[in-house]
Amino acid sequence: MHKHDAGLRISASIPEPEERFQSSQVGDNIHRFPRLFYNSELEAQISEESSVSRKHLINTLNYINFQDGTILLTFKHSKYDKVISFDVRPMRIIENSLDCEWLETAPPVVNLASYQFQYLLISDGLKLILARPEMRSASEDEISFILPETCYEVGFRKIRRHPCEMVSAELTQNGVMLGGTLKDFNVISFRVDVSAQSRQSLQWVNTKFPLNVILRNEDDILYSGYCRIIRQSFSARGNLVLEPLNNQGQRFMPREYRTLRQRISPSPSIIFRHPFTGRTITLKVEDLSSSGFSVEENEDSSVLLVGMIVPELEIVFADSFKIKCKTQVLYRNAFKDRMGKDCVKCGFVILVMVISDHTRLSAVLHKARDERSYLCNRVDMDSLWSFLFETGFIYPKKYASILGAKEKFKGNFEKLYLQDSDIARHLVYQEKGQIYGHMSMLRFYENSWLIHHHAAKKYGDLGAGIEVLRQIVHYVNDFYTQYPDRMNFVIGYFRTENKFPNRVFGGFERYAKDPKVCSIDQVAYLIHQKCQMEKGLPDSWTLTEPEPEDFFELKNFYEHESGGLMLDALDLEPGTRSYDLDKEYLRLGLKRKRHLFSLKKKGSVKAVFMVNVSDIGLNLSDLTNCIHALVIDSDDLPKEIFYLCLSLLYRYYEQEEIHVLLYPLRYAEDRSIPYDKVYNLWVLSTQYLDSSLKYTENLFGRGRQPKDPQSLSQAGITK
Repeated sequence: MHKHDAGLRISASIPEPEERFQSSQVGDNIHRFPRLFYNSELEAQISEESSVSRKHLINTLNYINFQDGTILLTFKHSKYDKVISFDVRPMRIIENSLDCEWLETAPPVVNLASYQFQYLLISDGLKLILARPEMRSASEDEISFILPETCYEVGFRKIRRHPCEMVSAELTQNGVMLGGTLKDFNVISFRVDVSAQSRQSLQWVNTKFPLNVILRNEDDILYSGYCRIIRQSFSARGNLVLEPLNNQGQRFMPREYRTLRQRISPSPSIIFRHPFTGRTITLKVEDLSSSGFSVEENEDSSVLLVGMIVPELEIVFADSFKIKCKTQVLYRNAFKDRMGKDCVKCGFVILVMVISDHTRLSAVLHKARDERSYLCNRVDMDSLWSFLFETGFIYPKKYASILGAKEKFKGNFEKLYLQDSDIARHLVYQEKGQIYGHMSMLRFYENSWLIHHHAAKKYGDLGAGIEVLRQIVHYVNDFYTQYPDRMNFVIGYFRTENKFPNRVFGGFERYAKDPKVCSIDQVAYLIHQKCQMEKGLPDSWTLTEPEPEDFFELKNFYEHESGGLMLDALDLEPGTRSYDLDKEYLRLGLKRKRHLFSLKKKGSVKAVFMVNVSDIGLNLSDLTNCIHALVIDSDDLPKEIFYLCLSLLYRYYEQEEIHVLLYPLRYAEDRSIPYDKVYNLWVLSTQYLDSSLKYTENLFGRGRQPKDPQSLSQAGITK
């Protein structure tokens, strides 16, 4: 055993001491299972300064009894220089008399008549209490002592070692596989007892090479990583002491714009059941983001091992609400506090958090960043309506289109703004009850979120419109980090003549110069009156559910025409049909359905129609309640056939006016199909959020205003 590990193995199941029984006291027939004890330097550490009272010793022994723990007795051979040790359980203490129980699991293999009792040891994982009690008697079941007036604290460690429970270990090295149990650990190393079935394989382990270690309980993996072998034992209880090789972790790919860490006042706390020891741990959060947080510990009692996974942890905000998550310890940095005490700062990364809790956490962080910023708050709907009319976002023509269904329109809006959901997010910038900026997002496609309803009005020198835009971009960054499979794309519709979105969204597309990073496709926006269908398609034409090969034909056409991201974002890639999103809308009392059709002439696909059916009000321009027409063969699709297809699809809508988005724009122009507007369909791949954040921050540095501060009230997204 290394000298610096002198007390290392003396923990909850404390390994190895010795002294000597008189044969007249013990008898020749008393046998118990011993361990060799190598720590011969403990007595040299005894001094006046290290002494503790009998009262402290009794309190410690009572606590060990309360916890069903054990202490260590050491015995020295009367003839040979050999010391052995036994674990015993402290039982009764009457005045100064201590009775201890031999552990039932100890087999009778050693005759203690040849040994003399030496001392008892108590470990708390950081230091040892050494006592020299007078032995009164011993039997097959118990051994009794008179406790001394003074005992001593010896064998100090720099970092406390903690006993473990119910954690299994799987070790591999060059094809050798070992099983075992995690017995104790500190944040520097841990000890694994190798199972009986694996001890024969222990001799094949090469101590010069690392082991791959997986620690787990019944339900979860708690740690995995490569470890260096510090010590290897081939005794009856073969074990390995291991040191992790990686003290700094990285869970995700590095990004230039990480989620922003903030100090919250009052500071939240984390509470969790330690996955190795089972003990409840409570620590104050030093800084917090939507993807992780950091805490501080005293180094000597640290319990956070880098790489350790905590399956369930609570972040508690002043006991007012709690957020649950699954986390992993990512790094550990040592420092000295202002009193000169050795401390460590440990960082956690959040692995799993339900979306509703993530939204609550993001709301707290947005509020901490700017007290006027509100994410997914319970908006006063009267104030919001007043704001949307005042800024001109709901202009006369748009209001006329919803006038006949205004009560239903208002009800659907309230479902999005007043209910917790996984499909809608909104940001409001307000002060003293007055709204100055607003922006919202809607998850209308499986992995795409639609940014829309962007409006703002002037507020002194403050750019509220820019601020909600910046906040929504940061929220997208936060959300994507946590749920990359739920947000592959961000989309938006804007008109080129609207200066602000063209400058921001169009500007980034021009800045990126890569349609697989960010793309813009122009679509014609048509409003058609519902009409009675007079006839069906000619015999050579069919309008039916698409075959898989139709999507491949559409993809080939689009890659040639644009090469952008539209098909991916609109779930028009082959094999991307899903109905889970429909169920989430239904849960909120909302409607979202999609029907796909292929228009074919003699079996050759000419166009694909996507019929989106949703409630009024999800999008003020009804871009979520319209027909998307994607014409593949412009040269062989007469205008009359196109209109006939629209008439056949009108049956899915209740309203008299049907909205159509037609792609490509040149088809409408070549066929002289009248349209009301041209929209730019903007799509951003969230894999490249760093570039978007960089562009936005450079375009609008904090506090910088657009040249025309009124432009947002005049030209919002999807206006």
